[in-house]
Amino acid sequence: MHYSDYWLADTKSLLKHAMHDGYAIPAFNFYNMESLQAILNAAQITQSPVILAVSESALEYMSGEILMGMIRGAQYKRGQIALHLDHGHSFEICKYATDLGFSSVMFDGSALPLDKNISESRRVADYVHKFNVSLETELGVLAGTEDKNTTAKKHLFTDPDLVKDFVKQTKTDSLAVAIGTTHGAYKRKSSNESLRFDILEQIAKNIPGVPLVLHGASSIPQKYVNQINKFGGNIKNARGISPAQIRRAISMHIAKVNIDSDSRFAFTAAIRKTLYTKPEIFDPRIYLSTATEEMTKNCIDEIQNIMGSGYKF
Repeated sequence: MHYSDYWLADTKSLLKHAMHDGYAIPAFNFYNMESLQAILNAAQITQSPVILAVSESALEYMSGEILMGMIRGAQYKRGQIALHLDHGHSFEICKYATDLGFSSVMFDGSALPLDKNISESRRVADYVHKFNVSLETELGVLAGTEDKNTTAKKHLFTDPDLVKDFVKQTKTDSLAVAIGTTHGAYKRKSSNESLRFDILEQIAKNIPGVPLVLHGASSIPQKYVNQINKFGGNIKNARGISPAQIRRAISMHIAKVNIDSDSRFAFTAAIRKTLYTKPEIFDPRIYLSTATEEMTKNCIDEIQNIMGSGYKF
């Protein structure tokens, strides 16, 4: 099916609008009904455009049929929400997501040699553009681990001198850049580390009409780290990107910011607190509801205080 057969929006249009008006679309990852509900609740409360992001492993976990069944059942207000494949590593998975009804796909060829990244990205573009599905690609490499499909040991900054030709050859609609963010919960050794805004400035100058994407940009709220540890967890040295740095990046043509770890921390912190303080509870509907509520609160906070996307529709 095509995304227009659901209630989903065109990702390309959302990103162009965000770049023009100087805010970012939050791309929140989800993996089950509760995390989907949290994102949609936050979008409705703030009237913010939102991208629902699904990684390869999350798509495998939920299955395409169940995922699209949840999307069909949500029936959110038309024109605000897009559905995006996050870090698709093959033509086949990008084609599968497109055929399911995704609004956009990311082909992640960042681990490939440059010529192979270009040729495979172009192959994906030639297929998805036939259905008005948007393509995101990545140039450069983010270190860290997001899930079993997305992991890298070394960071490679995006080369500003390559972006114009890369975009032209791949026909990509948006470009994920590597400027110092990191996948996972351990993004910084100290709070003094800064993103490479000099690189971002040059990239934006070289491809001024192309929406830029920031992966690995969770801020890792310490209140959730502390709450997890207080109620039986063991998370050490988790540190994210400061909201101030993310806001600065947004002012420099970052039109989409991916958020995953923050949601996981909010979700897990609520469950741990509920089960620890109320050990008599064994009904998943109770502790999952508290997780949904806390994740909703965190999404609202990031929409309003980082993305600047609230009340855009």
